[in-house]
Amino acid sequence: MTVRIISALAEISDHYDAVLCDVWGVIHNGRTAYQTACDALAGFRADGKPVILISNAPRPSLVIPNQLKALGVRRDSWDGIVTSGDATRAEIQKRGPRGYKIGPSKDEGLYDGLPVDFQSIETADYVICTGLRDELHESPDSYREELLALAARNLPFICANPDRVVKFGGHLIPCAGALADIYEEIGGPVIMAGKPYAPIYELALAKAHEIAGSDCAHNRILCIGDGVQTDVAGAFAQKLDCLFVSGGIHATELSNEDGLDAQKVEAFMNVYQVQTRWAMGELA
Repeated sequence: MTVRIISALAEISDHYDAVLCDVWGVIHNGRTAYQTACDALAGFRADGKPVILISNAPRPSLVIPNQLKALGVRRDSWDGIVTSGDATRAEIQKRGPRGYKIGPSKDEGLYDGLPVDFQSIETADYVICTGLRDELHESPDSYREELLALAARNLPFICANPDRVVKFGGHLIPCAGALADIYEEIGGPVIMAGKPYAPIYELALAKAHEIAGSDCAHNRILCIGDGVQTDVAGAFAQKLDCLFVSGGIHATELSNEDGLDAQKVEAFMNVYQVQTRWAMGELA
């Protein structure tokens, strides 16, 4: 597939009846909303077509609207939300209360209403990872010794956020996916709850069909995202068209003096053995 560089979502909106859109890196940077992205999604919705936000946030979707509002994301830019936190809660319920927790205090809402009884490395039945405990000051490698001890017991590692990094303001910070990579590297079993894996897409598609009032044809659904290993790979695996937004993570390496370079984007996709139909620097 030859990627086409576009400058506005409106150029291709007639091709699609629903959008599944990534959140962090596409419509906000962790500190403030991208208003041009909100404009683009609101314009798509103006024709009565649903926009579902599909996020690897390791929190239940019910808590996300207030967070988006605080960042300045307009309510008219989306219809529904699904998160990897929703999928993670289902995994926890399957496995019982004896989990070992890795993650920051801001993710505690993930466990609301669940009968979890957090354990030590020696007594846990599985691991739940929502991210680094101090993502602004720690590195994934600082967890290697802890992960080795968990892997020695062959504990299943539930990764609530498969993202490796996200852009926070002007910086890249590591996510739970980076710890999952280390755990898998040292021989531990990993369960990914969010993108690019099927369960979160099943939830998102069901919500899109519900809001649309009928089933949207598979070839009329567009995924939008900035993560090649999560957003693009997920769309590719589900055989859905994808609009790759390079500005979130990969802007510098995929551009030249004239902007986004189609050949560089195609070569980059080939490295990960995925494809995207469309690409743009920032959602607009």
